[in-house]
Amino acid sequence: MANTSARMLRLLSLLQTHRYWAGAELADRLEVSPRTLRRDVDRLRDLGYPVDAVRGVAGGYQLQAGGQLPPLLLEDEEAVAIAVGLRSAAAGAIEGLNDSSLQALTKLVSLMPPRLRRRIDAVQSQTLPAPGFGPSVDASALILLAQGCRDDETLRFGYTANSGETSQRHVEPHRLVSIGQRWYLVAWCRERHAWRSFRVDRVSAPALTGARFRQRELPASDALEFVRAGIRSIPARHEIRVRFRGGAEQVRAAAGRWGVVEEQGDEVILTMNAPDLFWPLGILASVDLDFAVEHPRELADAVAQVAGRFARSR
Repeated sequence: MANTSARMLRLLSLLQTHRYWAGAELADRLEVSPRTLRRDVDRLRDLGYPVDAVRGVAGGYQLQAGGQLPPLLLEDEEAVAIAVGLRSAAAGAIEGLNDSSLQALTKLVSLMPPRLRRRIDAVQSQTLPAPGFGPSVDASALILLAQGCRDDETLRFGYTANSGETSQRHVEPHRLVSIGQRWYLVAWCRERHAWRSFRVDRVSAPALTGARFRQRELPASDALEFVRAGIRSIPARHEIRVRFRGGAEQVRAAAGRWGVVEEQGDEVILTMNAPDLFWPLGILASVDLDFAVEHPRELADAVAQVAGRFARSR
């Protein structure tokens, strides 16, 4: 089953409900012709799935009682990659996903042969995820926004701007972007008649409307670049300057394109502008080097507060 197409898996998922599907409705859901649907159903039967068919104008398909999805078959590298991804998600900043990821990881590892379990144990025992400093987002809201992007379905939600102003939005979702410990929804806002990026942690009560739309042309090479351009246009509240003891490549890798790294003898200077202190704190936490915050004082205080909280948790 590792080479089964996404369409075939979708067909299996729909038939697994054991409801009777009219042929026209099922073909519409899969966005294929009736002929392609019949061919896919025949492939399922060749694989051993008992699919009943009713011919004629009102014909359709139904999976017989007892017909189940096959066990998940993965290559060794695929299984390890999924396990590592689930572990990362369990340590992430998405509310509601932590427990689900741990449960899924437990089930997956229990099905692995001993040789693969040892590989997973090695990854788990020898890695330590950096603490997240960004705001958490609701997993169910993130999934709903992703569905809107996938299905070209408009969304309504409440939104709290950086100024604290609240508003109701009706948008045409385009893509979700994860960057800098935050999630953003790139969408065309029907109230503002313009493209916008919305921080998902500031979105409240999102709901799909059931109305479809045709995607507009995004005024950027991709959604990631659109979000980055928007972030660069935000007036910076903090001018950051931190001195590290060596390790220029580590600092560059952590800061990315958001900071300027300069080498001064045995020391490295990181400067950057930031709208808040979440990103600078995350960078400092991810770099395994001694450092001194030269500016601003608020960042030095935040580092001391986090260090004290970590020390008290020992």
